[in-house]
Amino acid sequence: MMQLLPALVIPYPMIDPVLVEIGPLAIRWYALAYVAGILLGWWYAVRLINTARFWTKWGSPPLTPIQVDDFIVWATLGIILGGRIGFILFYGLIYQPTLYSDPMQWLKIWEGGMSFHGGLIGVIIAVMLFSWRKGIDMVRFGDVVASVAPIGLFTGRIANFVNGELWGKVTDVPWAMVFPTRYDAAGNMVSDPGPFPRHPSQLYEAMLEGVVLFLILRLLATRFRAFDRPGVIISAFLFFYGLFRIISEIFRDSDQLIGDGTISMGQLLSAGMWVGALFFAWWAMSHRPKTA
Repeated sequence: MMQLLPALVIPYPMIDPVLVEIGPLAIRWYALAYVAGILLGWWYAVRLINTARFWTKWGSPPLTPIQVDDFIVWATLGIILGGRIGFILFYGLIYQPTLYSDPMQWLKIWEGGMSFHGGLIGVIIAVMLFSWRKGIDMVRFGDVVASVAPIGLFTGRIANFVNGELWGKVTDVPWAMVFPTRYDAAGNMVSDPGPFPRHPSQLYEAMLEGVVLFLILRLLATRFRAFDRPGVIISAFLFFYGLFRIISEIFRDSDQLIGDGTISMGQLLSAGMWVGALFFAWWAMSHRPKTA
């Protein structure tokens, strides 16, 4: 196994995953990342809705700021329930069947185990139900939700880095890090990356899925008037997230592999997002905007 001189390794910033602990109550950075992502996403969605030049072709935005406020609860439930159920179905029951054969384990969300793809499905269902109930154009609303999603992806990946989880493969790049062994409150080992320098793959994903994807969608909205064509932003989000996740997983040390181990479950699910990207690209080309 390759080893590096300590001088060639960037020290991992030792941050306690628990920010504050009061008796049995523990406030974790991971939970704060979800809260921050949702609140910043709400702020940015309202800002998009209030930017009149984005909606001149349609005469008005797809929903009001008050409706954005109302959707926060729906989105939160979609993220949490979808993320947890998706993790159990896509990962838990497949790669840890003995542990997750116990239904009580499904409820222990504080022990970790959330799936982006499950959360995506949960948010899609939330958008569909909310749009149907409020009489909102589902695809135009979906474009707004897709525009803000990279914010939550960024905060979530930073939380993964703080937790020292989802680390990368052993490497000799000069920015490699040695991630710590983690234990739970009972002293049981949660993760053990070993003493070897690894890719900080969480930061790769934070940059690609968070910063770069946000800038792409922002550019489409501001320079190419993507909101004029419902479905363009959704299509771009699905395509580029799938691409960036597939690239990032090349550097992640994953044991959630398929078949002969040449592809991970995350890559397979991300490639499936391209089907949705093609559908919404077709939708965008087939549905012309009304004249204001």
